Order: sequence, then structure tokens, then C-alpha cells
Amino acid sequence: HGGTLTRHSWLDDLFPEALMEINPADAVRLKIDDGSAVRVTSRRGSIVLRAKVTQKTTPGVVFIPFHFAEAAANLLTQDTIDPQAKIPEYKACAVRVAPASDGELVNPEARQVRGRY
Repeated sequence: HGGTLTRHSWLDDLFPEALMEINPADAVRLKIDDGSAVRVTSRRGSIVLRAKVTQKTTPGVVFIPFHFAEAAANLLTQDTIDPQAKIPEYKACAVRVAPASDGELVNPEARQVRGRY
């Protein structure tokens, strides 16, 4: 979301890298710290990105925005087509979340370059 289509490059300043939002209770149970690297895996794929621990997310649920190429959430989702709407189900899927290392991040410098996450 660098602004080439939306003309809102300030979004890149606010959110320079992909984040997975996770509830604090789940983060404690999974030993995940705010800002740490995590691996999110489904039957269809796996991505590594940083965690954002937040009360905004319901326990047992994680949220990942889909518009970051380096951690494309749609690599995890189903591509089964709805028979009526003829669109794939990209909104929900079961995943496993585990700690990862910063070295596994595709763009580990994003946080340091922008100074925030």
C-alpha cells in the first residue's frame, strides 16, 4: 500500500510491515511477545510476520491484513469458490501460530527503518 493506486502513501508510514493481531491471553499461552516474529501456518501455506498483541482481537482469533506482499495472508486461505457468488473464501481459515525468529522475516528492517510497528 505504497500509494500508487490509492494515492495514500501515508498508510505506508503508519503500517510499514504486515502484522498479525492476537489477543493478549493467546499471546501469553503461545509465548508470543508484542513485536516478535511469528509463523502462521494453515493447510495451504505459511507466512512469517510480526505480532501485535491487542485487546481488539477476540481470544482464539488472529487478524492479518491481506495487502502486504511479504506476508500475503491469502496464501493461507481457501480458494474454494462459493457456488452462488462465484468468489473465493478469503476471509477465514484455521491456522496454527508459533514463535519465529527475526531472520525468517522477509523484510526484517521495516520496523527499524520506520521506527514503529
